[in-house]
Amino acid sequence: MYLATTDAAATATKVTRGRVGGPVLALGAVSLVTDISSEMVTAVLPLYFVLQLGLSPLQFGFLDGLYNGVTALVRLLGGHAADRGGRHKLVAGAGYALSAFSRLGLLLAGGGTVGIGASIAADRLGKGVRTAPRDALISLSAPPDALGRAFGVHRAMDTTGALLGPLAAFALLWATADAYDAVFVVSFCVGLLGVLMLIVLVPGRTADPLGRPAPAAPARPRGRLLAPLHDADFRRIFGAAALLGAATIGDSFLYLLLQRRLDFAVSWFPLLPLGAAAIYLLLAVPAGRLGDRIGRRVPFLCGHAALLGGYILLLITDAGPVLLVGVLLLLGVFYAATDGVLMALAGPVVPAARRASGMALLQTGQALSRLLAAAGFGAAWTLWGDHSALIAAVVALAVALAAAVFLLPRPERQPSRV
Repeated sequence: MYLATTDAAATATKVTRGRVGGPVLALGAVSLVTDISSEMVTAVLPLYFVLQLGLSPLQFGFLDGLYNGVTALVRLLGGHAADRGGRHKLVAGAGYALSAFSRLGLLLAGGGTVGIGASIAADRLGKGVRTAPRDALISLSAPPDALGRAFGVHRAMDTTGALLGPLAAFALLWATADAYDAVFVVSFCVGLLGVLMLIVLVPGRTADPLGRPAPAAPARPRGRLLAPLHDADFRRIFGAAALLGAATIGDSFLYLLLQRRLDFAVSWFPLLPLGAAAIYLLLAVPAGRLGDRIGRRVPFLCGHAALLGGYILLLITDAGPVLLVGVLLLLGVFYAATDGVLMALAGPVVPAARRASGMALLQTGQALSRLLAAAGFGAAWTLWGDHSALIAAVVALAVALAAAVFLLPRPERQPSRV
């Protein structure tokens, strides 16, 4: 018995310190392919809406926030449905399929803004459905003290797709003389490939990360969608994430501000996200590993401090190379230190039977707060100008960051409850 116990402990240590498990890598591959499909389309949307359709910053801010916030209820329902009977893979697959088939809507829209808007909304709805079940699968497939690394590896693979997507769109438009239909067709085919990979590569039920026998079926959660908020630590994490989200302006606004400050050719605009994505790709795994070692609240707060630095840099300098490299670098650091790290921070405080519901609730809070932030910044830009709006954003994020230091729980709860 003692020998068996020792062997089990050694196996657990090897799993924790060794390679990331197969389910996490499979989910990362699915996300990589799906993000290529998504980013081929979304990379040019800010340019299309503002410069071609002539929308004001207020209108664009409303649309940008709406597309991110409209998924709120769907996220909650998707997370709750995934927890009922452990149907994480099924619900995630439905979301991936919806996003893939939304590309056909872009083909049928024929350039009409209503059809394009509906197709983009379908893509965001699919993302809202799949995100919480997918993150729950990652959380349930990794040891509690290695969640940061697991999410870091997944986000690095996901970001690889985000990096390749705009490049693929740029190459297709160049090769086909701006034939957007070709981009939509290729995007649909790549998205469909991602759905097939999910079906074939991702197991239907998550194995215990320490090698213990898995139960036949996860317990069915009872109660309301907001039940995870009954936990005090989860409430504090939720409050800090929502507060910081409400003080975070959208990436599209940052790219538009860079274009205005540097006045470069608009044909280069779709390539701006590549700089931030490259930094995110390089730092996602180190940030996750650092969070596992010193506590995940530290990189999460430092990531928002980096974003604050990017806002300040836009205010104080007009030096082209310094501004461009600095803002994209700090934006990449922000995402590397916050995206997966937040899920790793929240995962251990949510029972396994409610893991998808808890993550959906956390993601919903962020989406709604960022909707308010996008609309608010767009309104401030329209009324006061971009410089004054950016000053307001700096003050808001600084205040939110100071409040989050006190809100986030410490010490972190590492063992996952069931």
